[in-house]
Amino acid sequence: MDYLFAFLVGGGICVVGQLLFDVAKLTPAHVMSIFVVLGAILDGFDLYDNLIEFAGAGATVPITSFGHSLLHGAMQQAEQHGFIGIGMGIFELTSAGISSAILFSFIIALIFKPKG
Repeated sequence: MDYLFAFLVGGGICVVGQLLFDVAKLTPAHVMSIFVVLGAILDGFDLYDNLIEFAGAGATVPITSFGHSLLHGAMQQAEQHGFIGIGMGIFELTSAGISSAILFSFIIALIFKPKG
């Protein structure tokens, strides 16, 4: 059942994204920003952790999880270190993903030639 729930939730998030592309004619940057903010909002209301418990990877793999991680880390560190903890927490939980994206983007840019 865990696989089914992960598939349904992850697929549902992807369906919403595709509908935003097709129906609302939004750009990928708009959709990505909406999903990151939505993940942060859901985490702010303590709903995203419940979704992760229910759907597992179906909730942690999509980009909404990045917004959840940003806010989750910021809130944890803000409790311990105050205002400066917000910045510390944002980068603590998401640094691996950000670093990987930068590294792999650089490698791909070296290998492939852009179309002119």
